[in-house]
Amino acid sequence: MRRARYQRGSLRLRGRSDGPKVWEYRWREIQTDGTRKRRAVIVGSVEEYPTESDAQAAADRLRLNINDPTRRGANKDLTVEALVNHYSEHELPDIFHKNDPVQASDDEQRKTYSTQHTYDGYLRKWILPRWRSYKLSEVKAVEVEQWLKRLCFENGDSLAKGSKAKIRNIMSALYSHAIRWEWTTSNPLTSVRQSAKRQKIPEILTVDELVSLLDAIPEPFRTAVFLDGASGLRVGELLGLKWEDVDFECNLIHIKRSIVKQRIGPPKTEASQKPIPLNAELAKALRLWKMKTIYNRPDDWVYASPKMNGTQPYWPNSIFRVLSNRPQRRLG
Repeated sequence: MRRARYQRGSLRLRGRSDGPKVWEYRWREIQTDGTRKRRAVIVGSVEEYPTESDAQAAADRLRLNINDPTRRGANKDLTVEALVNHYSEHELPDIFHKNDPVQASDDEQRKTYSTQHTYDGYLRKWILPRWRSYKLSEVKAVEVEQWLKRLCFENGDSLAKGSKAKIRNIMSALYSHAIRWEWTTSNPLTSVRQSAKRQKIPEILTVDELVSLLDAIPEPFRTAVFLDGASGLRVGELLGLKWEDVDFECNLIHIKRSIVKQRIGPPKTEASQKPIPLNAELAKALRLWKMKTIYNRPDDWVYASPKMNGTQPYWPNSIFRVLSNRPQRRLG
């Protein structure tokens, strides 16, 4: 019996009488009697996909669906870009479908919104620009290893080893996904060597330096840095705090949510949800900030953005901009 071919189908631009032109994807579907019937589906409009390459990328996941995923070898022409699209649809669903993060899920394998956002960023910034047109069988361990060694930012600074290791691990996750769907039988990334060791030891501030740092920061950012330094909260958990989460009577902070790109989701791990104790100085700082801010009701954000009339907390980047634009003071 002849092996079924992997169908790429065809893509064309079609006009409509009541709107912008649309991209139409066409393929032939095998019927039960062995004959083939032409099928077509609208991928999207030119407003959604301005160029043919954009539309082709969107059509890649349709190609995966119309080809039998259970036949080993049938998808030998599958590209890394097609795999990324399919992986994103199934493993990064909140990002792919632009949904609000799931607050609770019975799916233990579902990644948090912050993790999905991180993976999506690495895929778009580093992996796709280099490997998108490669077929799965064309990606070789040695070539990936050499590429990782050369990776650097636009200013020429080399990526940290930890970031390179993250890229390697995400590429490995892509191939694990392909193996699970039986599109390949091997994962070349398992042979890629990449250390995650720090390139330099982080500088530890002394108590005097920390006091000087806090004195140089305006509110509410001073309290935010104080709280984050004392608790080790992730930035999404810090900005996701509401006043109802702060128990001044028991001197505890309850971590109930995390906010990433202004999308609210659950904390990253179960351990993250454990209450955090407040010492006297930190509790005092939070009380003073609550007295100063106009957004001090139980359901208000602790670090509410005045620009958004308190409906959202600050964006992390907006905090960084405020602090970076202040006059520099020497610590110590």
